[in-house]
Amino acid sequence: MLKAGIFLDMNNLMRNGGWGLRYDVVKDLVTAQGTTVLRANSYMAVDREREGQDLDYRQRLEAYRSAIRRNGYHLVPKEVKRYRDADGEVVTKANADLDLAVDAMLQSENLDYILLGTGDGDFLRLVRALQSHGKRVDLLSFDNTSTELRQEVDNHFSGFLIPGLLPNREGAEQRRRGYLHFADEKRGFGFLTVRTGLGVGDLSDDIFCHIRDFTREGQPVDNLTFAALRTRHILLEFDVVEAEGRPKAINVVEFRWRV
Repeated sequence: MLKAGIFLDMNNLMRNGGWGLRYDVVKDLVTAQGTTVLRANSYMAVDREREGQDLDYRQRLEAYRSAIRRNGYHLVPKEVKRYRDADGEVVTKANADLDLAVDAMLQSENLDYILLGTGDGDFLRLVRALQSHGKRVDLLSFDNTSTELRQEVDNHFSGFLIPGLLPNREGAEQRRRGYLHFADEKRGFGFLTVRTGLGVGDLSDDIFCHIRDFTREGQPVDNLTFAALRTRHILLEFDVVEAEGRPKAINVVEFRWRV
């Protein structure tokens, strides 16, 4: 059994679509890789000044931080600092990247597997350093993920596709999310891949998608635009029905996490 550590850059994850993620499901994702979780760290900015002035804000954040701890995570706060720039404007800064990188390097001495939660390309050197020490490094991220980082890690998990990781949006309980892995531009059809579980290979890639069932802002698209969904790695949201003995996607639209 591999020994695992989890290192989550929470401000990056929440800023890019991961708000409300379930910390227990993140642990389930890691154990599904054949591991035992020994370390689980969550790095988060803390604005003490604002919390001192806004009681409701402080209570909400305290409740959120308590929930993180209840799920067995060590919370590493990074206090927000305020500076005045050359123009006299107040600039806020709270970067936990260094804390996360140092902890990951030191704690990885007794670990075999690292799940890094971020989309920030600044962690590319950390990933390479961990891999050079024989560690498997997987990535969990949402939107705005560095292409280099995604390509460097051993496996990339899109948080939008992990079953149960995010709360369901209103009216979207039965909707599925996936991406087009094959597209026939001339004939206007393709096949979608969806995640069926938490294992690396828990994928289904046989969901048929026809151009007639995809719209952009309520309007049909041409064949070139449809085929570009594959090359641009665009996430799609859709319903699934059985048609002629196989799963078929209908009501297909681009997935947008910002409402």
